[in-house]
Amino acid sequence: MAIDPSGLQAYQATLRAAQDAIGGGSNAASASENVDFTGLVMDSITQAQGAVQGAEQASAASVVGQADLVDVVTAVSAAEVTLETVVAVRDQVVKAYQEILRMPI
Repeated sequence: MAIDPSGLQAYQATLRAAQDAIGGGSNAASASENVDFTGLVMDSITQAQGAVQGAEQASAASVVGQADLVDVVTAVSAAEVTLETVVAVRDQVVKAYQEILRMPI
């Protein structure tokens, strides 16, 4: 029974990037670096895509009798959590963009 840690890794990467962006990183060198927002988004999307592909592979393996039901449920749950996180981040980005549009010039 293998547990797919990609959802947890996505949360940890996001937390590290946020800490580095606000200067609360674990080391001084990372606090002084610029955080590339595009890279952060691309990494998150790549991790989400990996979680979804893992869930699809686990489901396909279950259909042919090669995977345990617990593994399939775990992989699907991890993919669902990752997707919900991506949607929540997207919603916040859209909300921030709308607030910027409402600002007077």
